[in-house]
Amino acid sequence: MIPPFLVLVVGTCLTNSLVPEKEKDPNYWRNQAQQTLKNALGLQKLNTNVAKNVIMFLGDGMGVSTVTAARILKGQLHHRPGEETKLEMDKFPFVALSKTYNTNAQVPDSAGTATAYLCGVKANEGTVGVSAATERTRCNTTQGNEVTSILRWAKDAGKSVGIVTTTRVNHATPSAAYAHSADRDWYSDNEMPPEALNQGCKDIAYQLMHNIKDIDVIMGGGRKYMFPKNKSDVEYRMDEKAGGTRLDGLDLVDIWKSFKPKQKHSFFVWNRTALLALDPNTVDYLLGLFEPGDMQYELNRNNVTDPSLSEMVGVAIKILKKNPKGFFLLVEGGRIDHGHHEGKAKQALHEAVEMDRAIGQAGTMTSPEDTLTVVTADHSHVFTFGGYTPRGNSIFGLAPMVSDTDKKPFTAILYGNGPGYKVVDGERENVSMVDYAHNNYQAQSAVPLRHETHGGEDVAVFAKGPMAHLLHGVHEQNYIPHVMAYAACIGANLDHCAQVSSAGSPPPGPLLLPLVLLPLSILF
Repeated sequence: MIPPFLVLVVGTCLTNSLVPEKEKDPNYWRNQAQQTLKNALGLQKLNTNVAKNVIMFLGDGMGVSTVTAARILKGQLHHRPGEETKLEMDKFPFVALSKTYNTNAQVPDSAGTATAYLCGVKANEGTVGVSAATERTRCNTTQGNEVTSILRWAKDAGKSVGIVTTTRVNHATPSAAYAHSADRDWYSDNEMPPEALNQGCKDIAYQLMHNIKDIDVIMGGGRKYMFPKNKSDVEYRMDEKAGGTRLDGLDLVDIWKSFKPKQKHSFFVWNRTALLALDPNTVDYLLGLFEPGDMQYELNRNNVTDPSLSEMVGVAIKILKKNPKGFFLLVEGGRIDHGHHEGKAKQALHEAVEMDRAIGQAGTMTSPEDTLTVVTADHSHVFTFGGYTPRGNSIFGLAPMVSDTDKKPFTAILYGNGPGYKVVDGERENVSMVDYAHNNYQAQSAVPLRHETHGGEDVAVFAKGPMAHLLHGVHEQNYIPHVMAYAACIGANLDHCAQVSSAGSPPPGPLLLPLVLLPLSILF
């Protein structure tokens, strides 16, 4: 219910004129509900096929409020009110909630969470690919506590595997797929303390090239961690900060090339033009590093030099799907998180919309009959929008009233903490005096921090394809890769799978035994 005082302040803002004409007819809503009901009843016939392919989309920092705001933005970019729009993930038939806490943190980080949803084991904040017995920054607690990921399980099963991200390829999310590190920030040996180096720990970029030498597709940023210190960057030759960082003198791109069989076709590319010029049918291995660090925000992207996330996903799937045994692909919309940390909601939400385009791109290139697609987030943010805004209000716009305390307007989008906290002449800044629609506008926050923080609430998990119904209700985050592996008949839990063919590939059709016949110990 709208409070009485708001009606007085808003005046005619919330009138019936904002309501689309068709929505004034009760039959519109009744018919919509009946169609939704019919679709829901159809889900009783479960898809229990073996998942030949598994695609995991990870929106870093994409909490439920971000999903909702991105939905509205997507609609408004198509000149609609926005609220009624459907994201691609909205169309997935099964939805669950994931509990994101780390073993030592109520509000998690992206490393401990990545270990959970990729390796199936909850871990400490700041650590990747290791159990909770490993303490952050303590190299000597790593050995013996390494845990492997679903990417390795898929590769060991003969599938092709790929990693696509808008961050550095050795950032927290992708690194949990291949690395085992007591500290997520050990991007190259340049960022490691002497103690860790002396104890034999390896940096994450080194592990990317050595731990799983035959990852078929790797795309994202992070060029500088692959080259010797002070080697000029291929794109930003005059920028010293873009140059190589490695103290060991290694050229990891050359090492990557040397590991590939001579009869295979391996390609290293660093710009969009070269990427899109490739013939995927002739590519066996692809390494694409498009920025020295993280890739540019989608709103800032140079569409000559930097590919979009959806373009990278399209190329990756074309390469990976050539394997008759199928593939596993990890896709991260990683800079949703960065936009929120900077208090730049517009950047964050456009990143989320671009990831939604990539989800749609993947959907057109695969079939839910044999491809399990999971979309989720690692954690949320203290991002919110409200203020009794009317239907169709710009997601980046003002609330329809002023504060009844300081008499100043406020934007619908706000943060619980972060860099947007600003006091002018002893009072909250008057946002009507600034360009709050600017790409880099930092929304107001309640508590001043240089970087906005993560949120601790559950995040959504969307699923479609074989065995997607196993993602339901509220789950611990580490449950997710066990479902993906179960659906694909990979990893250690194979007792439920039917006899594979002599060629090593499952015959077509529903091959998983009914779940009711399995002991709970197998499932969990």
